[in-house]
Amino acid sequence: MLKIAVARVLFLPLLFLLLFIGGCYSLTGGSIPPHLKTVAVPVFAGGSEYRADLTRALSGKIESESSLQVVNSIARADALIEGSITSWSDTANQLSATTERAATNRITIVVQVNMDDRVEKRSVFAEQFVGFADYTTGDYLGQQRALRSCMQQIVDEAFDRIVSGW
Repeated sequence: MLKIAVARVLFLPLLFLLLFIGGCYSLTGGSIPPHLKTVAVPVFAGGSEYRADLTRALSGKIESESSLQVVNSIARADALIEGSITSWSDTANQLSATTERAATNRITIVVQVNMDDRVEKRSVFAEQFVGFADYTTGDYLGQQRALRSCMQQIVDEAFDRIVSGW
C-alpha cells in the first residue's frame, strides 16, 4: 500500500520533468541561427573525379535535414560552404600471411571544408574531415562500397559541424 502511495506522489513530478526535458531538445534544424536561410555549396575543388558526388551528397543532406535552402548563387546565399579534396588514397592495408601480398586495401579521403556566415561576415569554421574504409583487394564492387562509405562519413561529419558550429 505504501509503494502505491509513493508511486502516485512521484508520478506527476516525474511526468512534468520528462515533458520539460523533451521540450528542451529538438532535432529539427540543429542550432543554425535564424538569420541564415540560404547556403551556397559550389562544387568542391581538388583533383578527384568524386568531388561533384561529394558536393551533391552534402548539399542534399543540408537541404533534407536542416532549415537551410541550398541556392546556386553565391551572391544570394546567407552562408557559403566551400570544400576541397586535399588527399585521396587507395593503398594496401593488410598483408596476406600466405602470399605476402595485400589482402585488403584502404581508401582514405581528406576534405577541407570552410563555412562562412556572409550576413555577419565571419568564418564559422574551417576544418578537415577524413573518411576511410577497407575492402578486399581486387573486389571492384567492394571498392565502390568503400568509396561511398568514405564520402558518407565526410558528409555526415561536415553536416554535424555545419548545424552545430554555432
